[in-house]
Amino acid sequence: MTAPNLLVVSTSTLHGSSYLEYILPSVKTFFPPKGNIVFIPFARPSGISHDSYTEKVRNAFSSIQLSVKGIHEYTDTKAAIQAADGVFTGGGNTFVLLNELYKMDLIELLRQRIREGMPYMGTSAGSNITGLTIGTTNDMPIVYPPSFDALQLLPFNLNPHYLDPDVNSTHMGETRETRINEFHHFNTQPVLGLREGSWLEVHGKKAILKGALSARWFAAGEEPVELPSGHIFEL
Repeated sequence: MTAPNLLVVSTSTLHGSSYLEYILPSVKTFFPPKGNIVFIPFARPSGISHDSYTEKVRNAFSSIQLSVKGIHEYTDTKAAIQAADGVFTGGGNTFVLLNELYKMDLIELLRQRIREGMPYMGTSAGSNITGLTIGTTNDMPIVYPPSFDALQLLPFNLNPHYLDPDVNSTHMGETRETRINEFHHFNTQPVLGLREGSWLEVHGKKAILKGALSARWFAAGEEPVELPSGHIFEL
């Protein structure tokens, strides 16, 4: 079995830039140039148009000469995944996304295809599901999936959109670090806090942290560690 190829991206849009603009150079070399790329828009509730979300992705991909088709545009979603040369799952609500993937019985097939080597890219919610569980997402649980178990392609959890405490803020509530520490009172898996503009490129048993900013690594019972861009994980 071939090892996975992943692009695990914290966010789709950076302040001052257009949708996916900052990550497009990496996307262009990640997916096969004439491949059949399937977009999964299910992190948005079905009442919000999957067509318009897909069109947004299609426009961004077309700027780097890649074509994409929404999975909801296929009559057979399993056949679409089976025939795909690459999959991109966009951001939104992680609970909604995972619930829909379970409901459509796509979790195992998606995991299998990725482990066979099919390129998979996720942003935000689409990145959250590459970890062990979705227990460290920032989203509200507006639906309840059958399980919090995710694709389990990485041996840790993700926290996309990770924010550091603002020393100048008057907000006295919990920080992201506080919430992750609370998670570790009940769970043992590490958590990678991906700041905006950071992403992981995973090829087989090696993952490289990319982007202008560092990431923050949380292990149960240990002090958090700053990981610089260029850090290599042995998976």
